[in-house]
Amino acid sequence: MISCLFSSKINLYIIYRVVIDNGVCSSATIVKVDSPRGHGILLEAVQILTDLNLSIKKAYISSDGRWNMDVFHVTDINGNKLNDQSVLSYIEQSIETVYYGEDIEVNGLTALELTGTDRIGLLSEMFAVLSDLNCDVVDAKLWTHNGRVASIIYLKDCTSGSPILDPHRISNIEGRLKNVLNGDNDVNSAAKACVSLDVVTHVERRLHQLMFEDRDYEKRSKRHERDPMVVVTVQNWAERGYSVVNVHCRDRTKLLFDVVCTLTDMEYAVFHATINTSSDQAHLEFYIRHKDGSPISSEAERQRVIQCLEAAVERRASEGVRLELRHPDKQGLLAEVTRTFRENGLNVTRTEISTSCDMATNIFYVTDANGNGADSKLIESVREKIGLEWLRVKEIPSVIHKKGDGEEEQQTKAVLVSLGSLVWKNLFSFGLIKSCS
Repeated sequence: MISCLFSSKINLYIIYRVVIDNGVCSSATIVKVDSPRGHGILLEAVQILTDLNLSIKKAYISSDGRWNMDVFHVTDINGNKLNDQSVLSYIEQSIETVYYGEDIEVNGLTALELTGTDRIGLLSEMFAVLSDLNCDVVDAKLWTHNGRVASIIYLKDCTSGSPILDPHRISNIEGRLKNVLNGDNDVNSAAKACVSLDVVTHVERRLHQLMFEDRDYEKRSKRHERDPMVVVTVQNWAERGYSVVNVHCRDRTKLLFDVVCTLTDMEYAVFHATINTSSDQAHLEFYIRHKDGSPISSEAERQRVIQCLEAAVERRASEGVRLELRHPDKQGLLAEVTRTFRENGLNVTRTEISTSCDMATNIFYVTDANGNGADSKLIESVREKIGLEWLRVKEIPSVIHKKGDGEEEQQTKAVLVSLGSLVWKNLFSFGLIKSCS
């Protein structure tokens, strides 16, 4: 599927109260959010925290039907509390005036959305086409999962630096990329009809939506069958009218965003939740209902929720060696680099591309042609061809969990007392708050 996007609009929504506390907990910064209920408000708050690459170590979420009370224990990527006042102020101001249903500014760029069947060298072919058509890739994200690929690419004209608005040129770009996506003549890989949209949603949320629309969740990966990365259970609590969703998997940054994003886009409302992490593991428990207030009503629906949440967690899970390219931006750079990957048998499973101040910073996760870890000698050979000073092997950032000093439970009680809300009494009565240990 290919879509072209040119404009955006924003609907303002106010969240009433945010309190950031660095004194209650010794190992994390506490972010407390009190807001009126509304579909997607929880996702917006989580999105702000994860866009800053913060780690949500623990969270307690509750609603009394009209109001939300959410508490997040957050650290930076290194597991430290947040001490930069500018970051704390940004979090507070951003959540207090969150753009509900936020759409991202295109900022004078043309945006393309693509979905299709993944194959070796696909990214190289896409960038070669765009270079040939005099298109400069400014930013891009690409995910692969279960043999499918989804990508959002922001373009401008190489010569003028302006967005590409000529309908004939847009049609040519779409047609050429459709031919690339249909390269294996498999009907399942065919690019869907182009749809012009007026807005661009949050990029990573949109990638989840594209994968979901492409039904990537229907086929389980061989890796999942060998060693499940994520275990999801769903059962109904008839007495309270909730469906209870439990997710257990390896912890990583943006995990809570991926799960809440999927539940939100499937039109489920989260009424209560607890998120706990320890070592490198995460356990997430959600009490959900449909937007109309009903729980999950059939076995088929239950299985679909399980499949979709497994897929949501797996899409961002990084496979392969993480390579970072920092190079002065130039026309055709991405086409050259990805062609070198392809010619040396490296497959790109995920990529993040950005350009700032005429410097390209691009991250690639690469495997061998069979999806296994690439040989270190091959990686070094590719680095020599591209330039050792430009292409570097980078460690995958991991979530760091510092051992507590035995005061976690006392700290949590202090948080609850400071909140002084009837909502938290509901949490205790429902049995949703558990020990932090």
